[in-house]
Amino acid sequence: MAGGLFLCLALVSPAGAGVTLPAATATLAWTHSIEKIRWEEDWRAVETGDGGVLVLEEARVRGHGAGMEPPAGAVLDRGVWRYRPALPPQAAVRLAHSPYAAPYVLCAAGECRSLEDWLPGGMPEHAVVELRPCPGPE
Repeated sequence: MAGGLFLCLALVSPAGAGVTLPAATATLAWTHSIEKIRWEEDWRAVETGDGGVLVLEEARVRGHGAGMEPPAGAVLDRGVWRYRPALPPQAAVRLAHSPYAAPYVLCAAGECRSLEDWLPGGMPEHAVVELRPCPGPE
């Protein structure tokens, strides 16, 4: 698929490697560090007049606990709370990587990997990674 918007990952702090993912949509997942419950968000790159934005299409949580109550309007579907967050389009999403919490997992084009495994050369113990829209390969 040539042209259009894709999703990109890049090390922001410390500055470093980046990669263009093979898709314009992805699922970001993580495990709550205290409750050990999985959260998932579906993101999509959308073209705008001056580049692109990320749109959060749906969020899911596989349970509830302290600070993790599903919002009003959430629907319980086979043990998973599904809802559409009231979040405006974002220029980018920044994610903190720490050795003290389970890593974020990003699924794109049918492939799921930790953020570290998506980035060429991996990443240091404490890092900030940015997910953003970017131009696709020509």
